[in-house]
Amino acid sequence: MDEKRQVNVSKYLSKHLRHTPEALGLTLAPGGWVDVDELLSACAARQFPITRAELEAVVANSDKQRFSFDETKTRIRANQGHSVEVDLQLEPQTPPDVLYHGTGEKSVPLIVRSGLVKMSRHHVHLSRDVETAHKVGMRHGRPVIFEVDSAAMQQAGFVFYCSANGVWLVDEVPAQYLKVLETQT
Repeated sequence: MDEKRQVNVSKYLSKHLRHTPEALGLTLAPGGWVDVDELLSACAARQFPITRAELEAVVANSDKQRFSFDETKTRIRANQGHSVEVDLQLEPQTPPDVLYHGTGEKSVPLIVRSGLVKMSRHHVHLSRDVETAHKVGMRHGRPVIFEVDSAAMQQAGFVFYCSANGVWLVDEVPAQYLKVLETQT
């Protein structure tokens, strides 16, 4: 599968497994799971056929690892980023002492005042390293990286989760736990 097709399939799956499963006639099971055969049939019925090989390639080769199969490869889910109600069945975990959040520079004044909020998603997404946060920030303009004092947050009672692809999730990050790092170019 060429790169353009892989990107198109990934975007299509993101839209429907994270935001509009009902548009394909699907219902997310607990954990966000969908039967692979039902997904492939639904995609084909809506004139966007995806082969099992293409689906496996997107799951395996996506640099962001947005999707995962269950152990039997009969179910698939988006790892995080849902705007629809779903219980991802994640267990609370102890985060690293410091995490990072990348954003575009236009969002910095609001974040400095109000902290990070989940908006229409289930959680705020945090990265383990500056490089990943920088890549995320680049999608929103000139990137700015925030350092998150996750150790202090956890001590204060905030609950963290880690998705299957290593993205750290939390309900919010109040401004007092944030520090702007030097902007990245």
